[in-house]
Amino acid sequence: MKRNMMLTTVWATVLAAVMATGVAMTSVPAAAFTGEALAKDAKISLAEARAIALKAYAGEIVAEELEKEKGGSGLRYSFDIKNGRVTHEVGVDAKTGKVLENIVEGAHHD
Repeated sequence: MKRNMMLTTVWATVLAAVMATGVAMTSVPAAAFTGEALAKDAKISLAEARAIALKAYAGEIVAEELEKEKGGSGLRYSFDIKNGRVTHEVGVDAKTGKVLENIVEGAHHD
């Protein structure tokens, strides 16, 4: 009985923490946003980049990151967007908002 009460307390604490962040679980990507340390160098916000990416390929964002990568300004948001059984990788320049990449995930061409 004591163990069940402790587990209930732990889950209640986790739930309270999630609710306190004000983030709806349905809008949180499956993978956490990485590259936050680079955000100070971006001129386009994460929210703006998401909107641009979803306009380029409609679906559900399942992963996102901000990374230094060749092409464009050298700083880009990268989104994995799933639509049905297909996942696209959409790259958005973090300084200009230009779509740099919109390809089927795993189909990278150098």
